Amino acid sequence: MSTKISHRPHRQMSESFLTAGFLSLSGGLQDAYTYMSRGKVFANAQTGNIVLLSQSIGSGDWPLAIHYLVPLLSFALGVAAAELIRQTFQNIRKVHWRQLVLIIEIFLLFFVGFMPDRWNLIANAMVSFSCAMQVQAFRKVNGYGFASTMCIGNMRSAMESVCAYRITKSRKTLKKAACYFGIILLFALGAGLGGYVLPAFGMRTIWFSCLLLLVSFSLMFIREEIDEHPELRQEARAIAEEKNTDKEILKQEEKAFRKDLEKDIREDIKEEIEDRISKK
Repeated sequence: MSTKISHRPHRQMSESFLTAGFLSLSGGLQDAYTYMSRGKVFANAQTGNIVLLSQSIGSGDWPLAIHYLVPLLSFALGVAAAELIRQTFQNIRKVHWRQLVLIIEIFLLFFVGFMPDRWNLIANAMVSFSCAMQVQAFRKVNGYGFASTMCIGNMRSAMESVCAYRITKSRKTLKKAACYFGIILLFALGAGLGGYVLPAFGMRTIWFSCLLLLVSFSLMFIREEIDEHPELRQEARAIAEEKNTDKEILKQEEKAFRKDLEKDIREDIKEEIEDRISKK
């Protein structure tokens, strides 16, 4: 009795659309939170902070320039921190290194919820730091490159896929476009959620982001069955080896058959020639 085993390539749960969806909801909420309640600073879209920083420097408003410079530097440090975590912990078994990133991010954002208005500079720095860790750690959805904390790259990829579908008519390309549009929509919903609950929860609105990240953290414990059961992996390997053996046997049999066929053809030709010679 044979056991049917799926031979689909393993895809990490951290790259699934479900996980990316909750991350995008959280990313949109974080951007709305810092802009609407922490002094009109973008936690994720650092391009906006660079523009405002340049304007502040140009007008000689140095305190305001620092207001935008600190999140920029924090974002850069967050990228470095996530990369160091990957390099250090990528080989551990029980917890994925991306889950460590989410644990740190949840802790930082939870602490931000306690900070009053006068600590906005530190709060924005911590949110930007955590956003940078997230965008560096989670860079693919369904195998496609994406960003969970900003939309410009996702929008470009979505429209590029739509234009490609017009020529190729490939359903895979259409699904790729739908994936990107879905991520953009979820980011917008997260921002809308942040604006909706902000009047009621104030500075603690960021805790909704913590809940969304906690869902992503929990989803990453899901693994394909074959990854969780070594005996299935061994059986799959044995089946693969058996197939390779069968292929080799068939190859040898085919080679022997061709050799015998060539021998028979040569003998038939030889007999025909001998018959013609004898008749003459």
